[in-house]
Amino acid sequence: MEWKKNDRIQVRIEDISQDGSGIGRLEGYTWFIKDTVIGDFVEAGIMKMKKNYGFARLNCVLEQSPCRVEPKCPVAKACGGCQLQTMDYKEQLRLKERKIYNNLKRIGGLDGLILPKGREHTENEKELSEAETKTEIVEMEPIIGMEYPWRYRNKAQFPFGKDKNGRIIYGFYAGRTHTIIENEDCLLGVEENKEILAIIRDYMKEYHIPPYDEISHTGLVRHALIRKGFTTGELMVCLVLNGQTLPQAKRLIERLKTIKGMASISYNVNTERTNVILGEKQVHLFGPGYITDFIGNVKYQISPQSFYQVNPVQTEKLYRTALEYAGLTGEETVWDLYCGIGTISLFLAQKAKKVYGVEVVPAAIEDAKQNASINGISNAEFFVGKAEEVLPEQFHNNQVYADVIVVDPPRKGCDLVCLDMIAEMAPKRVVYVSCDSATLARDVKYLREKGYEVKRVRGVDQFGWGVHVECVTLLQRVK
Repeated sequence: MEWKKNDRIQVRIEDISQDGSGIGRLEGYTWFIKDTVIGDFVEAGIMKMKKNYGFARLNCVLEQSPCRVEPKCPVAKACGGCQLQTMDYKEQLRLKERKIYNNLKRIGGLDGLILPKGREHTENEKELSEAETKTEIVEMEPIIGMEYPWRYRNKAQFPFGKDKNGRIIYGFYAGRTHTIIENEDCLLGVEENKEILAIIRDYMKEYHIPPYDEISHTGLVRHALIRKGFTTGELMVCLVLNGQTLPQAKRLIERLKTIKGMASISYNVNTERTNVILGEKQVHLFGPGYITDFIGNVKYQISPQSFYQVNPVQTEKLYRTALEYAGLTGEETVWDLYCGIGTISLFLAQKAKKVYGVEVVPAAIEDAKQNASINGISNAEFFVGKAEEVLPEQFHNNQVYADVIVVDPPRKGCDLVCLDMIAEMAPKRVVYVSCDSATLARDVKYLREKGYEVKRVRGVDQFGWGVHVECVTLLQRVK
């Protein structure tokens, strides 16, 4: 059939894409339709077409999926930050589990991988016969979901601007735009955000402090960054300014200090025309310039610039899974690559003989050393640099070996030189913590070619109502 722009189609949604769009198929042609859920039968208007796939806009749901739910957030569709708010949370977990499974199977070549017991198995799994059991069967462990998938984010960054009537607003940018969707109470953030933002807005109105305008590069207040320590209850507020000073700062401090838990107030100077939120200059107005929080028994100092997992409850479960997979007895030397501020390193140090952390960002390594100090951890050492450069230097020149290597890379996965160095160091176990199962699968395939085999796999949901999922994988050296 010949389709053209603005034609209407009717299609059943069979899957969800990487960006949260529903996937439907008609006559061998694939359609991507946002705001749909697996099982929906929808009518949509064609927007754009390629050779084998196209994009359409949802007009109406003709037949609702059993897993479709009403979004709790009134601006969920416009905001786009929660791509899956119309999908039941249990179905989200199944979707994320299948995402990890499919990537490891198709990209990673794990023919023997099967979903956890009780999950609906795919046709590929049903075809696993006794004759094929030369491939070792690895059963995924059930994904670790959230008990309550709301109010889980300990950090939020709210852009400030004006609406068409000149009123000061804040919220989040709509997907792939810099249009602010007004949102006074994001349901993923902590409840204190609402009160803090209202105080900042009222202060700006009272003292005629304008929000930033990207087009003209005028106005003062660009963003409000808010962080909370879930264990300690400590709060941090940092205003990002297009200027060097904050007028009537004492008035704002007095009002923010009335909020229970307020521990740090500061502003950050960013006068550049850039999409980067934070600048380099930080000015402390109240408190020590950081807050503290715990993951398990380990205490961390968190500044406005610190990288720190945004879901601390699930992060503890993630790290405990990584620690379990590492199989530490107290006699092992462990390398933690892409270590950030030492969150995983210090967790591992509780059970290891020695931990070495590597991170390319100098400020993160300073935070890691400080975090080790405040916890009295003396068996963790940290290096600034790229893992692919630090590892060979320590291995070849200083004869530093590894019993276990833990990697937690960014979404792009591990550098190829780094993977080669891991294979050369030949640790007994590699624990791969991933935030993108596609690049995880690519790296797993490479390590399998170097003599490692996957022994355990488990997903951990850090981002309820979003499409991303964390995964922990244990690889063991077999030859």
